[in-house]
Amino acid sequence: MIDSDGYRPNVGIILTNTDGQVLWARRIGQDAWQFPQGGIRQHETPVEALYRELQEEVGLQAHDVDVLACTRGWLKYRLPKRMIRHNTLPICVGQKQKWFLLRLKSDESRIRFDASDDPEFDGWDWVSYWYPLSKVVSFKRDVYRQALTELAPRITRPQVAYG
Repeated sequence: MIDSDGYRPNVGIILTNTDGQVLWARRIGQDAWQFPQGGIRQHETPVEALYRELQEEVGLQAHDVDVLACTRGWLKYRLPKRMIRHNTLPICVGQKQKWFLLRLKSDESRIRFDASDDPEFDGWDWVSYWYPLSKVVSFKRDVYRQALTELAPRITRPQVAYG
């Protein structure tokens, strides 16, 4: 599904743990890391796509997470010219994304990449909230900055027990 401007609707997933770190996933067979993300299908809402992609890419179900926030509007990035497939119609020039901030409430052992027949990731790590900005591919960097900045106030910090 490509819109009239050539952008594919997509959801981005920022999964946090109780320490405020984020899940950083390695693309299968590559030294390329990113947040989980995926396309929104026709007749699917962004929230429905979020839960489908969460299950397909990370192996988690809705009951494993709390949704803390979602970006207000669409955040867009253009693909580098070398990555645009001109032999398919309509031509996709980039992605427009709704980003969701989630908190993992289940044990991290539930995270798995073999939940679909075509896994996208083969490894992951918990990293500091802003770490991905310096590591993601350059053409996604502005969208990551926008999403992380907008969603940062919604990160819940661990509660300290006194007594």
